[in-house]
Amino acid sequence: MKISSFAVSLNVDDVAASAAFLARHFGFTELMAADGFASLGRDDAGMNVVYLRRGLPTLPADQRDDHATGLILAFVVDDLEGELARLQGEGVAITMPLTVEEWGERAFQVRDPNGIIVQLVDWNGPGGHPTTENA
Repeated sequence: MKISSFAVSLNVDDVAASAAFLARHFGFTELMAADGFASLGRDDAGMNVVYLRRGLPTLPADQRDDHATGLILAFVVDDLEGELARLQGEGVAITMPLTVEEWGERAFQVRDPNGIIVQLVDWNGPGGHPTTENA
């Protein structure tokens, strides 16, 4: 199998609010949009984030009313403290303070207007960022 691109799709109540939050605070650009749909990306991220409005009739009936919960959009960054200060300066509420895990992960979290958790993270443990070899 060859994977040519990657996206995560999240069902939310207010597509425009989540899309605007990701664009304003994380530098994503809206690539496509229609009623109840927005796809955002960054040239350096290697992935797209897609927001779908809950209840869209194009979604399968068993998914239509689900809300994206229980997941974290995690973005690995180079300057974690700098990003924390920037987001605080922009008035974004930090919902999980900067934490350090024993395995070397350092992270903090915010939530978008639909409750989607966005985590910024860096790795300072042995071997740096985990890969398939050292995860």
